[in-house]
Amino acid sequence: MVQFNQMLGIKDIFLTPVYILLFYTLAMFVRPKVTDATSIRYYIPALLLKFVGAIAMGLVYTFYYGAGDTTSYFFHASLIFDALVTDPLTGLELLFSHGEYNYRTVEWTGRMFWYHTSAEFMVARFAAVLGLITFCTYTCIALGFAMLSFSGLWAMFRTLLKLYPNLHRQLAIALFFLPSVFFWGSGLMKDSLCLGGLGWIFFGFYRAVVERRKIVQSLLIVVLASYPVLVMKSYILLAFMPPALFWIVNEAGSRIRNRLVRRAMTPFFFLLGLGAAMVGLSKLAQSDARFNLDEVAARSKVTSEYIYRVSVMQGGAAYTLGEMDGTLGGMLKLAPAAVNVSLFRPYPWEVQNPLMLLSAVESLLFLYLTITLIWRTGIFKTFALIGSTPILQMCFIFSIIFAMAVGMSTNNFGTLARYKVQMMPFYLSGLYIASHLSAMERRRRAEAFARA
Repeated sequence: MVQFNQMLGIKDIFLTPVYILLFYTLAMFVRPKVTDATSIRYYIPALLLKFVGAIAMGLVYTFYYGAGDTTSYFFHASLIFDALVTDPLTGLELLFSHGEYNYRTVEWTGRMFWYHTSAEFMVARFAAVLGLITFCTYTCIALGFAMLSFSGLWAMFRTLLKLYPNLHRQLAIALFFLPSVFFWGSGLMKDSLCLGGLGWIFFGFYRAVVERRKIVQSLLIVVLASYPVLVMKSYILLAFMPPALFWIVNEAGSRIRNRLVRRAMTPFFFLLGLGAAMVGLSKLAQSDARFNLDEVAARSKVTSEYIYRVSVMQGGAAYTLGEMDGTLGGMLKLAPAAVNVSLFRPYPWEVQNPLMLLSAVESLLFLYLTITLIWRTGIFKTFALIGSTPILQMCFIFSIIFAMAVGMSTNNFGTLARYKVQMMPFYLSGLYIASHLSAMERRRRAEAFARA
C-alpha cells in the first residue's frame, strides 16, 4: 500500500550512489558526441551539480518543509508504478489515461487528488516511467529528472556556443551554475522538465530554421519538447513562441553578407519578424483558449489573489504589486513592477529564510550586471545594440514577457524563485552577450582611433 508521506527511505541510501554511477556512465558514453574542446570542461561539473540540486531539493522538502509538490508527484508516481507491477495492462491504461473514469483503474485513481489535473499528472507519468528502472526510489527518479533537465540545457549551451564561442565561461554560469536554476530546476518537479524542454525547443528552432540542418529531425524535437511544456505550463510557450519566431526571422536577415543590402533589409526583416510573432500568438490563441490574452489576464488575477491569501495565512513571504482588475490593460499597468519583482527582488531586507537569501544574491547579481551594461554602453546605445542583434531580442523579449507573467501572478517570493528559473538563463545569457558585444565595439573604436 502506497502511503502519502512515504518519500525518502532506506532504498534511497543504498540505491542513490548506484544510480549516480549509472547515470554518470551514461553521460560519459554520450559525452564525445555532444562536446568539443571548449565545452567538454563544463560537461561533468554541470551534470554533477544538477545531481546535487536534485538530491538537495528532496532533502529540503523532507527535513525543512516536511512536504510539498515533489512529495505529491512521488505519491502519484508510486501509485502508477504500483498499478504497472500489479497488473501491467491496467497500469498501462492508467499511464496513458486522461482523467476519465475507468473501473479497472479506480483502485489507484481513487487515491489520486491530481488525477484530473493534466499538468500535475504529466509529471507523475514521467516519474512513474523512471520508477520502472529505479525501483520507484525517490532520489533516483529525481536524478532522472536532473538528467532530462541537463540534456535540454546542454543542447541550448551548444547552440549558444556556436554563436559566441568566446563566452563559454559566462554562458556556462548562466545555464548551469546559478543556484536557483540547479536547485529548483533539477529535482522531481515541473520546473525541471519545462527547463529541459525549453532548452530542446531553443536547440531545435535554431538548427531547423537558422542553420537549416536536419530540418525534419529538428522540428520533431521542437514538437516533442513542446508537448509536455504545453501541458504542464502553457504560459511558458505563450511567452517563448512569439520572440522565438521574431528571432529566427531576424537571424536570417542578419546573415545577409552584403552590408548595404543587410542594412537596407533590416526594417523589412524587423517587421516580418514582428508579424511572424503576432501571427504565432494569434494561432496559439485560436488553438487553445488558455492562450487568449484576456483569459490570461483573468486567470492571473485569480491566481495571484489566491496565492497571496494562502501566503498571508501561512505566514509566507508574500508580496503585492497593487490591485489587479483581470483585464489586459490592468496587467500592462502593473507590468513594470512585475518585471522588477521577477528580476531584482527579493531585496536583501526582504529575506526571511536561507532559500530567499540565495534568490536575493542572484537578484543583486542581475541588477549589478544590468546597471553595468547600461552604464558602460549608454541607454540609447544599449537599446540599439539589442535592436540590431536577433539573439538579444529573443533573450530579452522572452525574459521580460515571462518576468511580467510570473511576477504578476505569483505574489509569493518562495513560489516566484521556483517559477522564474525558466527565464533566468535567457536573461543572464543576454546580459553577458550584450556586454561582450559592447566591449567589442569599444575595442574597435579604440583601435580605429589609434590608427588615426
